[in-house]
Amino acid sequence: MNQGKYVFAQIVEFLPQRVFDRMVEKYDGNRYVKHFSCWNQLLCMLFGQLTNRNSLRDLIVALDSHRSKSYHPGFGKSVTRSTLAKANELRNCQIFEEFAYHLIAIARKTKANDDFEIRSKVYAFDSSTIDLCLSVVLVGKISES
Repeated sequence: MNQGKYVFAQIVEFLPQRVFDRMVEKYDGNRYVKHFSCWNQLLCMLFGQLTNRNSLRDLIVALDSHRSKSYHPGFGKSVTRSTLAKANELRNCQIFEEFAYHLIAIARKTKANDDFEIRSKVYAFDSSTIDLCLSVVLVGKISES
């Protein structure tokens, strides 16, 4: 029996929700929203990234398997694929971009020591494209031999 918080909920505690809420207000992200807020969208997409989901359908299947516990991590009532797809399509991506830059700035300030000081720009890469490119190259080399 679970006696404490879920690991995902513990990770989410590190995210500055008030800063995110200010960014949502700045870009009017929760306009006409009844249930599935920008914060819920962020948590769903974060869960998908951390659990290495390949598609929205895959993410929704994973979220549905935890439906009885969806309140505790902060996903909201129930998330459907159409709701998540519509939110991803219609909401301003600058909300999430600005929040990512804010988190990067926090990470720069709290680095462990100056031996690995980051003085240039920081870029985030999606590693799934690397896997895809490597598999295409390997298939191409196998078919040539």
